[in-house]
Amino acid sequence: MRQWFRSGDPWVWMAASAVSISMILVFGLLLLIAARGLGHFWPSDIVKLDYRSQSGEMIVLQGEIHDRERVSAERLRDAGYSVEGDQDVERFLLKMGNRDLTGQDFRWVVVPDIVKQQIPSSLMTVERREWGNLYGELVNVKQAGEVVAEGNQAWAVLQQHLQRTDDLFQQIQDIERGEIGAVNYDIEKLRLHTRSLELKGQLDLSAKQLIKQQRAQLDAQYNKMQVALEQLYNQIRRDSITVVVAGGQEIEWPLAKIVKVYQPNDMSVLDKSLFYIAKLYEFVSEDPREANTEGGIFPAIFGTVMMVIIMSIIVVPFGVVAAVYLREYASQGPMIRLIRIAVNNLAGVPSIVYGVFGLGFFVYFLGGNIDQLFYPEALPAPTFGTPGLMWASLTLALLTVPVVIVATEEGLSRIPKSIREGSLALGATKAETLWRTVLPMASPAIMTGMIMAIARAAGEVAPLMLVGVVKLAPTLPLDGNMPFLHLDRKFMHMGFHIYDVGFQSPNVEAARPLVYATALLLVIVIIALNIAAIGIRNHLREKYRALEN
Repeated sequence: MRQWFRSGDPWVWMAASAVSISMILVFGLLLLIAARGLGHFWPSDIVKLDYRSQSGEMIVLQGEIHDRERVSAERLRDAGYSVEGDQDVERFLLKMGNRDLTGQDFRWVVVPDIVKQQIPSSLMTVERREWGNLYGELVNVKQAGEVVAEGNQAWAVLQQHLQRTDDLFQQIQDIERGEIGAVNYDIEKLRLHTRSLELKGQLDLSAKQLIKQQRAQLDAQYNKMQVALEQLYNQIRRDSITVVVAGGQEIEWPLAKIVKVYQPNDMSVLDKSLFYIAKLYEFVSEDPREANTEGGIFPAIFGTVMMVIIMSIIVVPFGVVAAVYLREYASQGPMIRLIRIAVNNLAGVPSIVYGVFGLGFFVYFLGGNIDQLFYPEALPAPTFGTPGLMWASLTLALLTVPVVIVATEEGLSRIPKSIREGSLALGATKAETLWRTVLPMASPAIMTGMIMAIARAAGEVAPLMLVGVVKLAPTLPLDGNMPFLHLDRKFMHMGFHIYDVGFQSPNVEAARPLVYATALLLVIVIIALNIAAIGIRNHLREKYRALEN
Protein backbone atom coordinates (compact mmCIF):
# COMPACT_ATOMS: atom_id res chain seq x y z
CA MET A 1 0.00 0.00 0.00
CA ARG A 2 2.82 2.39 0.94
CA GLN A 3 4.52 1.69 -2.37
CA TRP A 4 1.23 2.34 -4.17
CA PHE A 5 0.94 5.74 -2.50
CA ARG A 6 4.56 6.53 -3.33
CA SER A 7 3.94 5.70 -7.00
CA GLY A 8 1.56 8.67 -7.28
CA ASP A 9 -1.34 6.60 -8.64
CA PRO A 10 -3.76 7.60 -5.81
CA TRP A 11 -3.37 11.28 -6.68
CA VAL A 12 -4.10 10.52 -10.32
CA TRP A 13 -7.26 8.65 -9.32
CA MET A 14 -8.31 11.46 -6.97
CA ALA A 15 -7.82 14.06 -9.68
CA ALA A 16 -9.78 11.96 -12.18
CA SER A 17 -12.58 11.47 -9.63
CA ALA A 18 -12.76 15.20 -8.91
CA VAL A 19 -13.00 15.97 -12.63
CA SER A 20 -15.69 13.29 -13.08
CA ILE A 21 -17.78 14.59 -10.16
CA SER A 22 -17.48 18.16 -11.47
CA MET A 23 -18.61 17.09 -14.94
CA ILE A 24 -21.54 15.11 -13.51
CA LEU A 25 -22.62 18.10 -11.41
CA VAL A 26 -22.40 20.50 -14.38
CA PHE A 27 -24.29 18.22 -16.77
CA GLY A 28 -26.81 17.34 -14.05
CA LEU A 29 -27.48 21.04 -13.48
CA LEU A 30 -27.91 21.65 -17.21
CA LEU A 31 -30.27 18.67 -17.51
CA LEU A 32 -32.36 19.94 -14.58
CA ILE A 33 -32.59 23.42 -16.12
CA ALA A 34 -33.46 21.98 -19.52
CA ALA A 35 -36.13 19.63 -18.14
CA ARG A 36 -37.80 22.36 -16.07
CA GLY A 37 -37.55 25.06 -18.73
CA LEU A 38 -38.20 23.34 -22.04
CA GLY A 39 -41.30 21.52 -20.77
CA HIS A 40 -43.04 24.87 -20.35
CA PHE A 41 -43.64 25.17 -24.10
CA TRP A 42 -45.38 21.79 -24.53
CA PRO A 43 -49.18 22.22 -24.93
CA SER A 44 -50.57 20.34 -21.93
CA ASP A 45 -54.07 18.85 -21.91
CA ILE A 46 -56.84 20.83 -20.20
CA VAL A 47 -58.69 18.82 -17.57
CA LYS A 48 -62.25 19.52 -16.39
CA LEU A 49 -62.97 18.55 -12.79
CA ASP A 50 -66.11 18.19 -10.68
CA TYR A 51 -64.47 19.01 -7.35
CA ARG A 52 -65.58 19.04 -3.72
CA SER A 53 -64.18 22.15 -2.06
CA GLN A 54 -63.10 22.44 1.60
CA SER A 55 -66.57 23.78 2.48
CA GLY A 56 -68.19 20.72 0.88
CA GLU A 57 -69.60 22.68 -2.06
CA MET A 58 -69.36 21.08 -5.54
CA ILE A 59 -67.56 23.29 -8.03
CA VAL A 60 -66.26 22.94 -11.59
CA LEU A 61 -62.57 23.56 -12.25
CA GLN A 62 -60.64 23.43 -15.50
CA GLY A 63 -57.06 24.06 -16.44
CA GLU A 64 -53.60 22.51 -16.95
CA ILE A 65 -51.93 20.26 -14.37
CA HIS A 66 -48.81 22.27 -13.54
CA ASP A 67 -47.16 20.22 -10.78
CA ARG A 68 -47.78 17.13 -8.59
CA GLU A 69 -46.70 16.14 -5.09
CA ARG A 70 -47.63 13.85 -2.21
CA VAL A 71 -48.34 15.35 1.22
CA SER A 72 -49.19 13.83 4.58
CA ALA A 73 -52.84 13.52 5.57
CA GLU A 74 -52.11 15.34 8.84
CA ARG A 75 -50.79 18.35 6.96
CA LEU A 76 -53.93 18.50 4.81
CA ARG A 77 -56.18 18.20 7.89
CA ASP A 78 -54.30 21.12 9.45
CA ALA A 79 -55.02 23.09 6.27
CA GLY A 80 -58.77 22.44 6.63
CA TYR A 81 -59.27 19.44 4.33
CA SER A 82 -61.35 16.45 5.47
CA VAL A 83 -58.95 13.57 4.76
CA GLU A 84 -59.27 10.13 6.33
CA GLY A 85 -56.43 7.81 7.32
CA ASP A 86 -52.71 8.47 7.74
CA GLN A 87 -51.52 7.68 4.24
CA ASP A 88 -49.87 10.34 2.12
CA VAL A 89 -52.32 12.00 -0.27
CA GLU A 90 -51.61 13.11 -3.81
CA ARG A 91 -52.45 16.65 -4.86
CA PHE A 92 -51.63 18.68 -7.94
CA LEU A 93 -51.27 22.35 -8.79
CA LEU A 94 -53.90 23.31 -11.36
CA LYS A 95 -53.18 26.25 -13.64
CA MET A 96 -56.70 27.62 -14.02
CA GLY A 97 -55.90 30.82 -15.97
CA ASN A 98 -58.89 33.23 -16.15
CA ARG A 99 -57.08 35.50 -13.67
CA ASP A 100 -59.36 38.46 -14.41
CA LEU A 101 -62.42 36.34 -13.48
CA THR A 102 -61.26 34.25 -10.51
CA GLY A 103 -58.48 36.43 -9.14
CA GLN A 104 -55.97 33.54 -9.05
CA ASP A 105 -54.00 31.66 -11.67
CA PHE A 106 -53.24 28.49 -9.69
CA ARG A 107 -55.03 26.28 -7.18
CA TRP A 108 -54.00 23.14 -5.31
CA VAL A 109 -56.41 20.25 -5.96
CA VAL A 110 -56.52 17.24 -3.59
CA VAL A 111 -57.03 14.08 -5.64
CA PRO A 112 -59.46 12.27 -3.22
CA ASP A 113 -61.84 15.27 -3.46
CA ILE A 114 -62.15 14.97 -7.24
CA VAL A 115 -65.59 13.55 -8.03
CA LYS A 116 -65.22 13.42 -11.82
CA GLN A 117 -62.35 14.15 -14.20
CA GLN A 118 -62.71 14.68 -17.97
CA ILE A 119 -60.53 15.85 -20.87
CA PRO A 120 -63.08 17.30 -23.35
CA SER A 121 -61.72 17.93 -26.84
CA SER A 122 -63.74 21.15 -27.13
CA LEU A 123 -61.83 22.94 -24.35
CA MET A 124 -59.44 25.55 -25.69
CA THR A 125 -56.59 27.71 -24.47
CA VAL A 126 -56.83 31.40 -25.36
CA GLU A 127 -53.41 33.04 -25.07
CA ARG A 128 -54.18 36.70 -24.38
CA ARG A 129 -52.00 39.78 -24.63
CA GLU A 130 -53.15 40.73 -21.11
CA TRP A 131 -54.33 38.70 -18.09
CA GLY A 132 -52.61 35.45 -19.13
CA ASN A 133 -54.41 32.39 -20.47
CA LEU A 134 -58.17 31.97 -20.72
CA TYR A 135 -59.57 28.40 -20.60
CA GLY A 136 -63.05 27.62 -21.84
CA GLU A 137 -65.24 26.44 -24.71
CA LEU A 138 -65.96 28.48 -27.82
CA VAL A 139 -69.62 29.55 -28.16
CA ASN A 140 -69.62 31.84 -31.17
CA VAL A 141 -67.64 34.31 -33.27
CA LYS A 142 -68.89 37.87 -33.64
CA GLN A 143 -68.23 40.48 -36.29
CA ALA A 144 -69.13 44.06 -35.40
CA GLY A 145 -71.32 42.71 -32.60
CA GLU A 146 -73.24 40.27 -34.83
CA VAL A 147 -72.82 36.48 -34.53
CA VAL A 148 -71.29 35.15 -37.77
CA ALA A 149 -70.59 31.58 -36.69
CA GLU A 150 -71.45 29.26 -33.81
CA GLY A 151 -71.44 25.57 -33.01
CA ASN A 152 -69.23 23.37 -35.17
CA GLN A 153 -68.52 26.12 -37.73
CA ALA A 154 -67.24 28.58 -35.15
CA TRP A 155 -63.72 27.10 -34.82
CA ALA A 156 -62.86 27.37 -38.55
CA VAL A 157 -64.27 30.92 -38.73
CA LEU A 158 -62.31 31.87 -35.62
CA GLN A 159 -59.02 30.79 -37.23
CA GLN A 160 -59.76 32.91 -40.33
CA HIS A 161 -60.66 35.97 -38.28
CA LEU A 162 -57.66 35.47 -36.01
CA GLN A 163 -55.34 35.41 -39.03
CA ARG A 164 -56.86 38.70 -40.21
CA THR A 165 -56.40 40.21 -36.75
CA ASP A 166 -52.75 39.05 -36.62
CA ASP A 167 -52.05 40.72 -39.97
CA LEU A 168 -53.61 43.98 -38.78
CA PHE A 169 -51.71 43.82 -35.49
CA GLN A 170 -48.44 43.36 -37.37
CA GLN A 171 -49.23 46.39 -39.56
CA ILE A 172 -49.94 48.45 -36.42
CA GLN A 173 -46.64 47.31 -34.88
CA ASP A 174 -44.73 48.21 -38.04
CA ILE A 175 -46.21 51.72 -38.08
CA GLU A 176 -45.88 52.40 -34.34
CA ARG A 177 -42.36 51.03 -33.89
CA GLY A 178 -40.93 51.62 -37.36
CA GLU A 179 -42.40 54.57 -39.23
CA ILE A 180 -43.74 56.64 -36.32
CA GLY A 181 -40.63 55.83 -34.31
CA ALA A 182 -38.43 57.18 -37.12
CA VAL A 183 -40.53 60.36 -37.44
CA ASN A 184 -40.43 60.93 -33.68
CA TYR A 185 -36.67 60.47 -33.78
CA ASP A 186 -36.37 63.10 -36.53
CA ILE A 187 -38.67 65.49 -34.64
CA GLU A 188 -36.50 65.15 -31.55
CA LYS A 189 -33.33 65.73 -33.59
CA LEU A 190 -34.91 68.86 -35.09
CA ARG A 191 -35.83 70.10 -31.61
CA LEU A 192 -32.26 69.59 -30.40
CA HIS A 193 -30.89 71.29 -33.53
CA THR A 194 -33.16 74.28 -32.86
CA ARG A 195 -32.01 74.46 -29.26
CA SER A 196 -28.38 74.20 -30.37
CA LEU A 197 -28.75 77.14 -32.77
CA GLU A 198 -30.48 79.08 -30.02
CA LEU A 199 -27.60 78.49 -27.59
CA LYS A 200 -25.06 79.56 -30.22
CA GLY A 201 -27.07 82.67 -31.11
CA GLN A 202 -27.48 81.49 -34.72
CA LEU A 203 -31.26 81.08 -34.73
CA ASP A 204 -31.96 83.82 -37.23
CA LEU A 205 -35.03 84.30 -39.42
CA SER A 206 -33.80 82.08 -42.29
CA ALA A 207 -32.94 79.27 -39.89
CA LYS A 208 -36.38 79.56 -38.27
CA GLN A 209 -38.06 79.38 -41.70
CA LEU A 210 -36.06 76.28 -42.65
CA ILE A 211 -36.82 74.56 -39.32
CA LYS A 212 -40.49 75.50 -39.68
CA GLN A 213 -40.64 73.87 -43.12
CA GLN A 214 -38.91 70.72 -41.88
CA ARG A 215 -41.21 70.56 -38.87
CA ALA A 216 -44.27 70.98 -41.10
CA GLN A 217 -43.11 68.09 -43.29
CA LEU A 218 -42.54 65.85 -40.28
CA ASP A 219 -45.91 66.83 -38.77
CA ALA A 220 -47.62 66.01 -42.08
CA GLN A 221 -45.94 62.58 -42.14
CA TYR A 222 -46.91 62.00 -38.52
CA ASN A 223 -50.55 63.00 -39.06
CA LYS A 224 -50.78 60.77 -42.13
CA MET A 225 -49.54 57.81 -40.13
CA GLN A 226 -51.92 58.60 -37.28
CA VAL A 227 -54.85 58.49 -39.71
CA ALA A 228 -53.66 55.14 -41.09
CA LEU A 229 -53.18 53.89 -37.55
CA GLU A 230 -56.68 54.92 -36.49
CA GLN A 231 -58.15 53.07 -39.46
CA LEU A 232 -56.21 49.93 -38.56
CA TYR A 233 -57.37 50.15 -34.94
CA ASN A 234 -60.99 50.46 -36.08
CA GLN A 235 -60.56 47.38 -38.26
CA ILE A 236 -58.85 45.30 -35.59
CA ARG A 237 -61.58 46.05 -33.02
CA ARG A 238 -64.26 44.51 -35.28
CA ASP A 239 -64.15 40.86 -34.22
CA SER A 240 -64.69 39.12 -30.90
CA ILE A 241 -65.48 35.67 -29.51
CA THR A 242 -67.80 34.40 -26.80
CA VAL A 243 -66.32 31.82 -24.44
CA VAL A 244 -68.03 29.83 -21.70
CA VAL A 245 -65.66 29.28 -18.77
CA ALA A 246 -65.71 26.93 -15.78
CA GLY A 247 -68.93 27.46 -13.88
CA GLY A 248 -70.97 28.32 -16.98
CA GLN A 249 -70.22 32.04 -17.17
CA GLU A 250 -70.08 33.46 -20.70
CA ILE A 251 -67.61 36.22 -21.51
CA GLU A 252 -66.91 38.13 -24.71
CA TRP A 253 -63.28 38.80 -25.58
CA PRO A 254 -61.98 40.90 -28.53
CA LEU A 255 -59.67 39.14 -31.00
CA ALA A 256 -57.40 42.20 -30.94
CA LYS A 257 -56.31 41.12 -27.44
CA ILE A 258 -55.62 37.49 -28.37
CA VAL A 259 -52.26 36.08 -29.48
CA LYS A 260 -53.38 32.57 -30.41
CA VAL A 261 -56.12 30.02 -29.71
CA TYR A 262 -55.65 26.24 -29.69
CA GLN A 263 -57.36 23.07 -28.48
CA PRO A 264 -54.60 20.94 -26.88
CA ASN A 265 -56.95 18.06 -26.05
CA ASP A 266 -57.74 17.66 -29.75
CA MET A 267 -54.11 17.84 -30.97
CA SER A 268 -52.11 14.80 -32.09
CA VAL A 269 -48.50 14.24 -31.01
CA LEU A 270 -47.31 15.66 -34.35
CA ASP A 271 -49.50 18.76 -33.93
CA LYS A 272 -48.16 19.28 -30.40
CA SER A 273 -44.58 18.83 -31.63
CA LEU A 274 -45.04 21.47 -34.34
CA PHE A 275 -46.72 23.76 -31.80
CA TYR A 276 -43.80 23.20 -29.42
CA ILE A 277 -41.25 24.23 -32.06
CA ALA A 278 -43.29 27.33 -32.91
CA LYS A 279 -43.43 28.30 -29.21
CA LEU A 280 -39.65 27.85 -28.88
CA TYR A 281 -39.11 30.13 -31.88
CA GLU A 282 -41.54 32.67 -30.41
CA PHE A 283 -39.61 32.57 -27.13
CA VAL A 284 -36.30 33.56 -28.76
CA SER A 285 -37.67 35.93 -31.42
CA GLU A 286 -40.45 38.02 -29.87
CA ASP A 287 -40.79 40.76 -27.28
CA PRO A 288 -41.89 40.03 -23.70
CA ARG A 289 -45.44 40.60 -22.46
CA GLU A 290 -47.19 40.72 -19.10
CA ALA A 291 -44.25 42.16 -17.11
CA ASN A 292 -41.83 39.69 -18.77
CA THR A 293 -43.81 36.61 -17.65
CA GLU A 294 -45.20 35.89 -21.14
CA GLY A 295 -43.94 36.12 -24.72
CA GLY A 296 -40.31 36.06 -25.78
CA ILE A 297 -36.97 37.42 -24.63
CA PHE A 298 -35.43 38.63 -27.91
CA PRO A 299 -34.51 42.11 -26.54
CA ALA A 300 -32.67 40.45 -23.65
CA ILE A 301 -30.74 38.13 -26.00
CA PHE A 302 -29.88 41.03 -28.28
CA GLY A 303 -28.77 43.25 -25.39
CA THR A 304 -26.59 40.51 -23.87
CA VAL A 305 -24.82 39.69 -27.14
CA MET A 306 -24.39 43.37 -28.08
CA MET A 307 -22.92 44.25 -24.68
CA VAL A 308 -20.48 41.31 -24.77
CA ILE A 309 -19.30 42.23 -28.29
CA ILE A 310 -18.70 45.89 -27.35
CA MET A 311 -17.01 44.81 -24.12
CA SER A 312 -14.69 42.47 -26.07
CA ILE A 313 -13.78 45.22 -28.55
CA ILE A 314 -12.81 47.47 -25.64
CA VAL A 315 -11.11 45.02 -23.28
CA VAL A 316 -8.85 43.10 -25.70
CA PRO A 317 -6.78 46.04 -27.06
CA PHE A 318 -6.56 47.61 -23.61
CA GLY A 319 -5.53 44.36 -21.92
CA VAL A 320 -3.03 43.43 -24.66
CA VAL A 321 -1.33 46.85 -24.58
CA ALA A 322 -1.02 46.65 -20.78
CA ALA A 323 0.42 43.12 -20.96
CA VAL A 324 2.88 44.05 -23.72
CA TYR A 325 4.18 46.96 -21.68
CA LEU A 326 4.54 44.84 -18.54
CA ARG A 327 6.34 41.98 -20.34
CA GLU A 328 8.24 43.63 -23.20
CA TYR A 329 9.08 47.21 -22.21
CA ALA A 330 8.88 47.74 -18.45
CA SER A 331 11.98 47.23 -16.35
CA GLN A 332 11.34 44.19 -14.18
CA GLY A 333 11.58 45.29 -10.57
CA PRO A 334 9.64 45.72 -7.35
CA MET A 335 7.24 48.24 -8.92
CA ILE A 336 6.25 45.89 -11.79
CA ARG A 337 5.82 43.02 -9.35
CA LEU A 338 3.58 45.25 -7.26
CA ILE A 339 1.53 46.15 -10.33
CA ARG A 340 1.15 42.45 -11.23
CA ILE A 341 -0.06 41.70 -7.71
CA ALA A 342 -2.55 44.57 -7.97
CA VAL A 343 -3.82 43.30 -11.35
CA ASN A 344 -4.29 39.79 -9.95
CA ASN A 345 -6.12 41.18 -6.92
CA LEU A 346 -8.44 43.21 -9.16
CA ALA A 347 -9.86 39.93 -10.48
CA GLY A 348 -11.08 39.12 -6.97
CA VAL A 349 -12.88 42.39 -6.28
CA PRO A 350 -16.68 41.87 -5.94
CA SER A 351 -18.46 42.83 -9.13
CA ILE A 352 -20.90 45.18 -7.38
CA VAL A 353 -17.90 47.36 -6.47
CA TYR A 354 -17.20 47.76 -10.19
CA GLY A 355 -20.85 48.70 -10.64
CA VAL A 356 -20.63 51.44 -8.02
CA PHE A 357 -17.39 52.69 -9.60
CA GLY A 358 -18.96 52.62 -13.09
CA LEU A 359 -21.98 54.58 -11.85
CA GLY A 360 -19.88 57.20 -10.14
CA PHE A 361 -17.02 57.61 -12.64
CA PHE A 362 -18.44 56.66 -16.03
CA VAL A 363 -22.08 57.75 -15.66
CA TYR A 364 -22.01 60.75 -13.33
CA PHE A 365 -18.50 62.15 -13.93
CA LEU A 366 -17.54 61.17 -17.49
CA GLY A 367 -21.08 61.07 -18.91
CA GLY A 368 -22.06 64.30 -17.17
CA ASN A 369 -19.03 66.10 -18.63
CA ILE A 370 -19.68 64.67 -22.11
CA ASP A 371 -23.23 66.05 -21.89
CA GLN A 372 -21.90 69.45 -20.84
CA LEU A 373 -19.38 69.55 -23.69
CA PHE A 374 -21.13 67.87 -26.62
CA TYR A 375 -24.88 67.77 -25.85
CA PRO A 376 -25.72 71.08 -24.09
CA GLU A 377 -28.87 71.43 -26.20
CA ALA A 378 -30.38 68.31 -24.60
CA LEU A 379 -29.80 69.44 -21.00
CA PRO A 380 -31.16 69.08 -18.36
CA ALA A 381 -32.20 65.72 -19.88
CA PRO A 382 -29.04 63.57 -19.89
CA THR A 383 -27.69 61.88 -23.02
CA PHE A 384 -24.60 60.03 -21.75
CA GLY A 385 -25.00 61.18 -18.16
CA THR A 386 -27.36 58.29 -17.47
CA PRO A 387 -26.83 54.51 -17.41
CA GLY A 388 -26.61 53.00 -20.88
CA LEU A 389 -25.04 50.39 -23.14
CA MET A 390 -21.62 52.08 -23.40
CA TRP A 391 -21.16 52.51 -19.66
CA ALA A 392 -22.25 48.92 -19.00
CA SER A 393 -19.73 47.65 -21.58
CA LEU A 394 -16.95 49.82 -20.15
CA THR A 395 -17.69 48.68 -16.60
CA LEU A 396 -17.53 45.04 -17.62
CA ALA A 397 -14.37 45.72 -19.63
CA LEU A 398 -12.81 47.10 -16.47
CA LEU A 399 -14.02 44.06 -14.56
CA THR A 400 -12.51 41.58 -17.01
CA VAL A 401 -9.32 43.36 -18.06
CA PRO A 402 -7.16 41.56 -15.39
CA VAL A 403 -8.12 38.26 -17.03
CA VAL A 404 -6.91 39.42 -20.45
CA ILE A 405 -3.72 40.93 -19.05
CA VAL A 406 -2.74 37.76 -17.17
CA ALA A 407 -3.55 35.46 -20.13
CA THR A 408 -1.65 37.66 -22.60
CA GLU A 409 1.37 37.91 -20.32
CA GLU A 410 1.48 34.13 -20.03
CA GLY A 411 1.31 33.84 -23.82
CA LEU A 412 4.14 36.34 -24.29
CA SER A 413 6.32 34.55 -21.72
CA ARG A 414 6.01 31.26 -23.65
CA ILE A 415 7.48 32.70 -26.86
CA PRO A 416 11.16 31.63 -27.08
CA LYS A 417 13.74 34.36 -26.72
CA SER A 418 15.45 33.09 -29.88
CA ILE A 419 12.46 34.23 -31.95
CA ARG A 420 12.90 37.82 -30.81
CA GLU A 421 16.69 37.68 -31.22
CA GLY A 422 16.37 36.21 -34.72
CA SER A 423 14.01 38.95 -35.79
CA LEU A 424 16.26 41.69 -34.40
CA ALA A 425 19.30 40.05 -36.03
CA LEU A 426 17.59 40.31 -39.40
CA GLY A 427 17.28 44.07 -38.99
CA ALA A 428 13.73 44.42 -37.67
CA THR A 429 13.06 46.99 -34.99
CA LYS A 430 11.65 46.00 -31.63
CA ALA A 431 8.24 47.37 -32.60
CA GLU A 432 8.28 45.43 -35.89
CA THR A 433 9.33 42.26 -34.06
CA LEU A 434 6.52 42.78 -31.60
CA TRP A 435 3.84 43.54 -34.20
CA ARG A 436 4.79 40.97 -36.88
CA THR A 437 6.18 38.08 -34.83
CA VAL A 438 5.51 38.15 -31.09
CA LEU A 439 1.88 39.26 -31.00
CA PRO A 440 0.71 36.86 -33.75
CA MET A 441 2.34 33.97 -31.90
CA ALA A 442 0.71 35.11 -28.65
CA SER A 443 -2.71 35.50 -30.28
CA PRO A 444 -4.02 32.08 -29.05
CA ALA A 445 -3.31 33.18 -25.47
CA ILE A 446 -5.00 36.53 -26.15
CA MET A 447 -8.05 34.67 -27.46
CA THR A 448 -8.02 32.47 -24.35
CA GLY A 449 -8.14 35.60 -22.23
CA MET A 450 -11.01 36.93 -24.30
CA ILE A 451 -12.92 33.64 -23.90
CA MET A 452 -12.59 33.84 -20.12
CA ALA A 453 -13.63 37.51 -20.20
CA ILE A 454 -16.74 36.69 -22.26
CA ALA A 455 -17.69 33.86 -19.91
CA ARG A 456 -17.51 36.17 -16.90
CA ALA A 457 -19.04 39.27 -18.47
CA ALA A 458 -22.08 37.51 -19.96
CA GLY A 459 -23.09 36.11 -16.58
CA GLU A 460 -22.64 39.28 -14.51
CA VAL A 461 -25.79 41.01 -13.28
CA ALA A 462 -25.02 43.05 -10.15
CA PRO A 463 -22.89 45.81 -11.78
CA LEU A 464 -25.23 46.05 -14.76
CA MET A 465 -28.17 46.91 -12.51
CA LEU A 466 -26.37 50.19 -11.74
CA VAL A 467 -24.98 51.12 -15.16
CA GLY A 468 -27.53 50.34 -17.87
CA VAL A 469 -29.78 47.29 -17.59
CA VAL A 470 -33.53 47.79 -17.17
CA LYS A 471 -36.53 45.53 -16.76
CA LEU A 472 -38.08 46.51 -20.10
CA ALA A 473 -36.40 48.60 -22.81
CA PRO A 474 -38.88 50.10 -25.26
CA THR A 475 -36.40 50.15 -28.17
CA LEU A 476 -33.31 48.17 -29.11
CA PRO A 477 -29.91 49.95 -29.02
CA LEU A 478 -29.55 49.13 -32.75
CA ASP A 479 -32.06 50.46 -35.32
CA GLY A 480 -32.30 52.21 -38.68
CA ASN A 481 -31.86 55.76 -37.31
CA MET A 482 -28.47 57.47 -37.42
CA PRO A 483 -26.01 56.63 -35.86
CA PHE A 484 -27.68 53.16 -35.93
CA LEU A 485 -25.89 51.92 -32.77
CA HIS A 486 -27.19 54.01 -29.85
CA LEU A 487 -24.66 53.56 -27.06
CA ASP A 488 -26.57 55.89 -24.74
CA ARG A 489 -29.70 53.71 -24.61
CA LYS A 490 -30.60 51.38 -21.80
CA PHE A 491 -30.95 47.71 -22.68
CA MET A 492 -32.25 44.36 -21.45
CA HIS A 493 -29.98 41.53 -20.25
CA MET A 494 -30.74 37.84 -19.83
CA GLY A 495 -29.14 37.63 -16.39
CA PHE A 496 -31.23 40.52 -15.10
CA HIS A 497 -34.29 39.02 -16.82
CA ILE A 498 -33.79 35.85 -14.75
CA TYR A 499 -33.55 37.88 -11.55
CA ASP A 500 -36.56 40.03 -12.44
CA VAL A 501 -38.86 37.19 -13.48
CA GLY A 502 -37.77 34.88 -10.68
CA PHE A 503 -37.81 37.30 -7.76
CA GLN A 504 -39.75 40.42 -8.76
CA SER A 505 -42.67 38.88 -10.63
CA PRO A 506 -46.14 39.18 -9.05
CA ASN A 507 -47.01 35.72 -10.44
CA VAL A 508 -44.11 33.52 -9.37
CA GLU A 509 -45.67 30.16 -10.27
CA ALA A 510 -46.41 31.28 -13.84
CA ALA A 511 -42.95 32.79 -14.25
CA ARG A 512 -40.91 29.92 -12.79
CA PRO A 513 -40.60 27.87 -16.03
CA LEU A 514 -39.44 31.01 -17.83
CA VAL A 515 -36.62 31.38 -15.30
CA TYR A 516 -35.32 27.92 -16.18
CA ALA A 517 -35.80 28.49 -19.92
CA THR A 518 -33.97 31.85 -19.82
CA ALA A 519 -31.16 30.36 -17.72
CA LEU A 520 -30.71 27.56 -20.25
CA LEU A 521 -30.70 30.06 -23.10
CA LEU A 522 -28.13 32.22 -21.31
CA VAL A 523 -25.83 29.20 -20.97
CA ILE A 524 -26.34 28.40 -24.67
CA VAL A 525 -25.52 32.01 -25.68
CA ILE A 526 -22.32 31.96 -23.57
CA ILE A 527 -21.34 28.59 -25.06
CA ALA A 528 -21.98 29.94 -28.59
CA LEU A 529 -19.84 33.03 -27.96
CA ASN A 530 -17.08 30.88 -26.47
CA ILE A 531 -17.21 28.38 -29.35
CA ALA A 532 -16.76 31.25 -31.81
CA ALA A 533 -13.74 32.53 -29.85
CA ILE A 534 -12.31 29.00 -29.47
CA GLY A 535 -12.64 28.45 -33.22
CA ILE A 536 -10.65 31.63 -33.91
CA ARG A 537 -8.04 30.64 -31.31
CA ASN A 538 -7.57 27.16 -32.76
CA HIS A 539 -7.20 28.61 -36.24
CA LEU A 540 -4.50 31.02 -35.02
CA ARG A 541 -2.77 28.26 -33.05
CA GLU A 542 -2.50 26.03 -36.13
CA LYS A 543 -1.30 28.99 -38.20
CA TYR A 544 1.63 29.78 -35.89
CA ARG A 545 2.44 26.22 -34.69
CA ALA A 546 5.15 25.77 -37.34
CA LEU A 547 6.79 29.04 -36.33
CA GLU A 548 6.88 27.97 -32.68
CA ASN A 549 8.63 24.71 -33.60
